[in-house]
Amino acid sequence: MTALDATTSVPLFSLDEDLSVLDEPATVESAVVETALVEPVVIDAVVLEAVVIDAVVIDAVAVPVWCERLGVFDLETTGIDIETSRIVSAHVGILDSTGALVERWDWLADPGIEIPEQATAVHGISTERARAEGRPAGEVVAEIVAALNSLVARDIPITIYNAPYDLSLLNREALRHGVVPLADPSPVIDPLVLDKAVDRYRKGKRTLEVAALYYGVDLTDAHDAAADAVAAGRVAQAIAHRYRDEIAIEPAQLHLLQIGWFAEQAASFEDYMRRTRDPGFSASQAWPQR
Repeated sequence: MTALDATTSVPLFSLDEDLSVLDEPATVESAVVETALVEPVVIDAVVLEAVVIDAVVIDAVAVPVWCERLGVFDLETTGIDIETSRIVSAHVGILDSTGALVERWDWLADPGIEIPEQATAVHGISTERARAEGRPAGEVVAEIVAALNSLVARDIPITIYNAPYDLSLLNREALRHGVVPLADPSPVIDPLVLDKAVDRYRKGKRTLEVAALYYGVDLTDAHDAAADAVAAGRVAQAIAHRYRDEIAIEPAQLHLLQIGWFAEQAASFEDYMRRTRDPGFSASQAWPQR
């Protein structure tokens, strides 16, 4: 784990080609002043050391309560199938109310299988590099679960762009490696769900890259786990600023609203796909995890 220089653009691989791709009809500047390791977090005998970044932030603006300390999470993987794909890299972090990254955990895993060339082309991690530099997948999965559990225990919402992909894949990896899965991933903030709910009729794709551009969030290294996670958190904060009246509520309430919004969005997408492409298409309405 290394400290992130917050004076550089914090750049985001999830091969999650689904609701974010097909759809129906601020950047905050900061300066690092000090970096230090905090006391380890111990969850179910897994010890994690978080890198804490103390920053001086310019032009802080009041935000809804769930934006004040916002967890972020992203996976880069071997494919798009949550049942068979494996984790290659991961990031868990915490943003403050200005979008500055103040804690982070990063992982590179040896998934134990070949990384397809198509996946490497997206996130840049080859089979050779993962085998040489990556840690055993079971250890990585256990630590990711522990890090997310620590956020839940600290009442910090977890931001995940297209949450059902990352959380479901992590769940399958945990079961595969004999790790106890996340007990209750809640509250979750999914900027993809929020964006569709507050701006339903906007045309075009809803990928993270598109959302970041639309909401003025810097994303210069898309498909890097840390970059994607941080950008997703900042997109969520940007949505909260723009649509304060609609979503400035308690995180637990917002979590429940997103369950309903996602179900409606999935049903609409399923209807669209059946009418235009595949009469037998089915879209899961489960959120934030399948």
